[in-house]
Amino acid sequence: MRFALDDEQRMFGQALRARLSAAGTAGAVRAWAAGDHGPGRALWSELGEAGVFAVAVEEDRGGAGMLPVELVVAMAEVGRHAVPGPVVETVVAGTLLDDADRTAALVEGALMVSLAHPPVVPHALDADTADLVLALRDGHLHGAVAEKALPPSFDPARRLFGWSEGERVPAREPGAHAADLGALACAAQALGLGEHLLAATVEYVCAREQFGRPVGEYQALKHRLADTHTALEFARPLVFGAALAHGTPEFGRDVSAAKVAASEAAQGAAGTALQLHGAIGYTDEFDLSLWIRKARALRSAWGDPAHHRARVAEALRA
Repeated sequence: MRFALDDEQRMFGQALRARLSAAGTAGAVRAWAAGDHGPGRALWSELGEAGVFAVAVEEDRGGAGMLPVELVVAMAEVGRHAVPGPVVETVVAGTLLDDADRTAALVEGALMVSLAHPPVVPHALDADTADLVLALRDGHLHGAVAEKALPPSFDPARRLFGWSEGERVPAREPGAHAADLGALACAAQALGLGEHLLAATVEYVCAREQFGRPVGEYQALKHRLADTHTALEFARPLVFGAALAHGTPEFGRDVSAAKVAASEAAQGAAGTALQLHGAIGYTDEFDLSLWIRKARALRSAWGDPAHHRARVAEALRA
């Protein structure tokens, strides 16, 4: 199967990368973690203008149609730049809401949605900041009210909340595949984040010198970087393959395989970055630490590897 992006898909990703690179996302992440959501909401507007939320909303509701490959391209850039906030949850909510005004606002980047979906998403992410809090349970969409904040996430920019279920909200479909779409978006996010961690680490070891030569020339470091690169390259076709399987009976199985591979590759990239940067990798002041900590949070978001491995095994036994 050929996974090469076409020209429009590449241009979409490049345009989004340029927008987010110019926005200085590390500062927005730090502000978000400190309770200042202004810079993060500005990033949210950038996502809306770039069409990130439109690629999962049908054209008759103001979107670009369900474009799973474009969604993966967009979410990889979101992960590459560690954009804070419930991006995946808002994307999934866009496929569910049967409310023209809310959907239009969501597509434009003016509506941020926190979505709980037990058991894979038992908490409400950033419910204190979201414009709308929803819960998807047993195929039915409900309004929800945020309650007590849960213990801090490993990622300082992720605030998790308990919630209580409210009245039913009109939904376009029962949401049987909502968890799969969320896991796919999260896998793409992890893939982009892992690729950023690897690129930043390669740049660092090529610049840092020890005993008169760049440390990146030492064989042990090359092996570690090569292993990290291989894991990410194996994860990439699984993520895009799952996107291409959207709408088929194999979608759930392929998404789970992609989520495991991308999450583990990103976590491996975080470990490589931490080890090869040395002591500076442990400091909160170092921007890359934000990406390192986010990799651990994404690993368990929308189903941890154990959950998704069990789904793959069950599909193979069927």
